[in-house]
Amino acid sequence: MTVAADSVTSLVQSVDWLTIAPPTITAVVALIVLVADLFVPEQRKQLLGAVAIAGLVAALITLVPLRRGNRATFCLTTDAEACSYTADHFTLVIQLLVLGGALLTALLSLHETRKNLPAGEFWFLLLSSAAGAALLPASRDLATLVVALEVASLPAFALVGLRRGNRLSSEAALKFFLSSVAATAVMLLGVSFVYATTGTLHLTQIAAELDNVPGQLDTLAKTGVALTLVGFAFKTAAVPFHFWVPDTYVGAPLPVAAYLSVVGKAVGFSGLILVTVIAFPGYANVWGPAVAVFAGLTMTAGNVAAMRQSATRAWSAVRLLAWSSVAQAGYLLVPIAAAAYSSDDQIGATVAYALMYAVVNLGAFAVAALVARTHPLNRISDYRGLYATRPLTALAMGFFLLCLAGLPPGIIGLFAKVTVFSSAVDAGLGWLAFIMAVNVVIALYYYLQWTAILFRAPAGAEESADAAPPTRKRAPAPVTVAIVLTAAVGVVLSGYPQLVLRVAASSLF
Repeated sequence: MTVAADSVTSLVQSVDWLTIAPPTITAVVALIVLVADLFVPEQRKQLLGAVAIAGLVAALITLVPLRRGNRATFCLTTDAEACSYTADHFTLVIQLLVLGGALLTALLSLHETRKNLPAGEFWFLLLSSAAGAALLPASRDLATLVVALEVASLPAFALVGLRRGNRLSSEAALKFFLSSVAATAVMLLGVSFVYATTGTLHLTQIAAELDNVPGQLDTLAKTGVALTLVGFAFKTAAVPFHFWVPDTYVGAPLPVAAYLSVVGKAVGFSGLILVTVIAFPGYANVWGPAVAVFAGLTMTAGNVAAMRQSATRAWSAVRLLAWSSVAQAGYLLVPIAAAAYSSDDQIGATVAYALMYAVVNLGAFAVAALVARTHPLNRISDYRGLYATRPLTALAMGFFLLCLAGLPPGIIGLFAKVTVFSSAVDAGLGWLAFIMAVNVVIALYYYLQWTAILFRAPAGAEESADAAPPTRKRAPAPVTVAIVLTAAVGVVLSGYPQLVLRVAASSLF
């Protein structure tokens, strides 16, 4: 009877509400928006967007008191290493990236929800997905990790297909859903193999048990490790799990494509880091070579496809950004592969690169959203002469593209690429560093080509020199704010790149 009483007592949880505040606030605001949508009249639906933005800002503010130290909750034992939710430096940096990305997506979406998208459903789905994305980096057991991954993913399927009656949107959502479900099924099979081998779901305990796996279970453990990585490889758009990206980005509403390119990738990479570095360090000989090969193939496939896309007459800006995001995923995978050969200190390079990529990629999508107001097809040719009509916007877009290319004045992009390159060299992955160097040169072609188009004379300007200057629509204030914010942060980080490197270094486990 005493043993039973002690067992019951050990199951009583004391919840640290401040620790779980970021995802909790986001989820609660999502429910508030869902209920309010039933009662708010149609002409005042824009208030739901204001509530959603306020909720994301509140969730970001709660990160401030958490920065002082590691906090954990939902611990089944007195051992803090067996907790299901941990708010360490890595968690806070990724939550900052996720919630900040969701906030900028919300700014880009305010105009869309007034005309093209159902406001209530959109804000509920966006906040729900952001809550799952904020939960994932704090998850320290496989069950919570899988739940967070699905909470982040399921609303994203609906967001992609939210443009009712649009064939491309429906097709993109279906492709995204079917491929994601297949990857999740494979991952769950891997999780079951890992649990059968170790008898636990907590990441740190899995690492300890895998160090002492009996010989007859070694094959099962290796299979479980490999299959578990599949779901996260899909989210990162690593080759060969990248096929859904171009059609999904083109078919989705533009703010949703921006969200997937940044927050969706952050979810995949944070989950991949957690399972490799914390749960499976003893099987680095299994996942290390695989991630290195994924990195090389992903950056090459993304850059080659983007270069081919840029060679067509009417290339789509969003499709090019989609292939660019695939290539950038390859760079992000390099430090994770390097961690298998040296130490988990290399993970800081992935975090630094992810922060740079999030800022400038969201900025590029913000400019694309502005151009799409006058050119719905959003072809690269539609950006010709942007400097003549919107000089500051053209300068911002040029800056974003140069950051992605790793060229001055985009110093932060250059620093991030050098950091990733150094991680491969330090780990002895010279062949991967060489592939990365070649791919950086390939990427210059389409990034510089797009940048040059911004500053060319508008089409027909040579034949009509006496014509009236081109007119322009007034930019929505939220889109302007998004462009200004991302450009300002990019400029600050380019002037002080050590800030990103310092934040990344503090995010190590």
